[in-house]
Amino acid sequence: MKRILVAEDNKLILETVALNLAREGYEVLKAMDGKECLKIVREKEIDLIITDIYMPNINGLEVISTLKEEQINIPVLVLSAAGAEDNVSKAFELGADDFMIKPFSLMELNFRVKKLLDKKN
Repeated sequence: MKRILVAEDNKLILETVALNLAREGYEVLKAMDGKECLKIVREKEIDLIITDIYMPNINGLEVISTLKEEQINIPVLVLSAAGAEDNVSKAFELGADDFMIKPFSLMELNFRVKKLLDKKN
């Protein structure tokens, strides 16, 4: 079973995404900020990270940057209301694999998750 880590500080979005992915057959771990996200990544085997950009303590861009620095090769899908072009380009420059702007369709999220996980194998 594929394990997905969702890092999102909005509890409603976090729970909605987690429930949706669990229904699709994935094991889902949750983090409310980037610091918790990195702690989980270092402790467990993760197949995909879905992260928001704006979170307390450590933001999503810093998470992506840290993964790269520590040579942790996990695909990252960024979900953010911050659709400004500089955030999109910065996320990709740092190593994000995909980017979705909130609000988003759960069906599209499922498609992109499957595509990233298939690409990893």
